[in-house]
Amino acid sequence: MGEQRRRWPRRLALAVVLILVVGLGGFFAFAPPIVESSMNKVADVEIDEPSREARVLHETLFIADMHSDTLMWRRDPLKRADRGHMDLPRLQEGNVGLQVFSSVSKTPKGQNYDSNSADTDNITLLSFAQLQPPRTWFSVFERSMYHAEKLHNAAERSRGGLRVITTEGELEQLIADRQDGKKVVGALFSLEGLQNLEGDFANLQKLYDAGARMAGFTHFFDNEVAGSMHGEEKGGLTDLGREVLREMERLGMVVDVAHASHAAIAEMLAMATKPVVASHGGVQATCDVNRNLNDDEIRGIAATGGVVGIGYWDAAVCELSPAAVVDAIEHVIEVGGIETAALGSDFDGATTVGWDTSQLVVITQELMNRGYRDDEIAAIMGGNTLRVLLEVLPE
Repeated sequence: MGEQRRRWPRRLALAVVLILVVGLGGFFAFAPPIVESSMNKVADVEIDEPSREARVLHETLFIADMHSDTLMWRRDPLKRADRGHMDLPRLQEGNVGLQVFSSVSKTPKGQNYDSNSADTDNITLLSFAQLQPPRTWFSVFERSMYHAEKLHNAAERSRGGLRVITTEGELEQLIADRQDGKKVVGALFSLEGLQNLEGDFANLQKLYDAGARMAGFTHFFDNEVAGSMHGEEKGGLTDLGREVLREMERLGMVVDVAHASHAAIAEMLAMATKPVVASHGGVQATCDVNRNLNDDEIRGIAATGGVVGIGYWDAAVCELSPAAVVDAIEHVIEVGGIETAALGSDFDGATTVGWDTSQLVVITQELMNRGYRDDEIAAIMGGNTLRVLLEVLPE
């Protein structure tokens, strides 16, 4: 009887939750799409119609985008959505060969580029509203594991249209299949901030086993491994962070400096023995925003053999135009060489952009307008990123 009495509060609490979920069904059905539509916008900007020559060249390219946050939202990546920036049909229309899907596990309330505490979290409420599994409600580690499951499930349901890439051999096969005319799109799973380790080194192996092959050390706040460019302290790597970097290189995970503080980036570049990337962002020379890279950081990434992925949103390039994106790309080339330039859209990352992934030919057109050769355009649009992945990923 005593045990039954102890069970009553738990059962009552569960019943209340179920009643609320059923009673608020309309809210849970309509609120998440409304929220996302207000955060992932395609602005009405004037862009010239791409030429036939640009479209023909674009269809020959292997395009790789190093960052999108689509897994954060409650929609099927395989179905064309009337909101957001990216899904499989639009990836295929844009001729994207490889898309990096990141796991956003936590964002602070009042998020800004200057200073954020790690004490609050917007994703908890989003997890409730999107009816995610209860294990994700209060665990950032479980949120990333859920995102991994979501990506693998989409690939399994795609009938060969979407393929998760975890090894060098799988990437080589993807490249060969696309050269043979197959419309398969590769998907690489990434982590946006290692707060999802929850301070436990052993969780890195679990995330790797779930398919993670790239990781940014921080997001918008300082965490147990490193200081963020947007954190309160903005410090360097912690002892755990240094241990994690060495283990990532051993496992075959790409080290991503996006969002990290200047001090952390300097340490990461000094420690690196394999190519390092900045998956998404801009450069301070063309858009003076604190999260963007300075010239020393561009040179440091280039020295590792890595790449800088240029994004398309206003805080990355300061203007929603293909010209602004290519201005940033050209600065990367000037400082680090053409082998350092790459794409990192930040599609579906609570960003406003001027085009979605189906319209990436506008970048190809702008590069053509500026006189880049076909082989140079191929390197920028994806070839450089493929080189890095082929060097870092496990066999």
